[in-house]
Amino acid sequence: SIGYSQSDVFKVVLDAGHGGKDKGACYHGKKEKDITLAVTLKVGKIIEENSNIDLIYTRKTDEFIELRERAKIANQGNANLFVSIHCNANMNPNANGSETYVMGMSRANMNFEVSKAENSVIFLEDNYKASYKGFDPNNPETMIGLKIVQENNLDSSIDLATKVQNNFSIINAIKSRGVKQEPLWVLDASIMPGVLIEIGFISNPTEVNILNSEEGQNDIAKAIADAIISYKKEYFGN
Repeated sequence: SIGYSQSDVFKVVLDAGHGGKDKGACYHGKKEKDITLAVTLKVGKIIEENSNIDLIYTRKTDEFIELRERAKIANQGNANLFVSIHCNANMNPNANGSETYVMGMSRANMNFEVSKAENSVIFLEDNYKASYKGFDPNNPETMIGLKIVQENNLDSSIDLATKVQNNFSIINAIKSRGVKQEPLWVLDASIMPGVLIEIGFISNPTEVNILNSEEGQNDIAKAIADAIISYKKEYFGN
């Protein structure tokens, strides 16, 4: 089965990007940290009303949380999915649309070296045995097992990302830019399938109004929540 939860409960980490002193992208008088929090809380509300999924939030208020801490919250929580919500920005004000990122294949080989170098910080501090089920990142033989885990994660992550973007393509207000692969640290450090969703461009004068509106946020939240619920049904049943 996909996901490494110790129990039968399906757990999802909802990660509102930025927060506190880290404002994220700021355009047209709007801050990314505020929009990501509003949308994340709406995603959680929809899931709570429509599915028996346990939710873990990296933040529910305007507070600063280190990137490292976000991955640790997911790993310690034995989550099945990690979903990080962000806004895009570009020097070109015309850039628009949503896209969902998964861990880039370009990191596939280097990833294990990074894991070994940083494992004392990220993985070994807490809940190591439960998280890794006996894997020792310092032992090359068990790294083979870890590689299989991460390849399974990538397939699952791409599947969730595709569901998210398919749902976005139904929202007329924000177009879908598709699924992308990039070496993103927070996805790299999380030991479960994960995606980072760029819900739209805060730098686009039209799109920022959608991102900041109640209606726009509800549409975006529904697209994300429906994808998570659909993923859970497909892999874990009802």
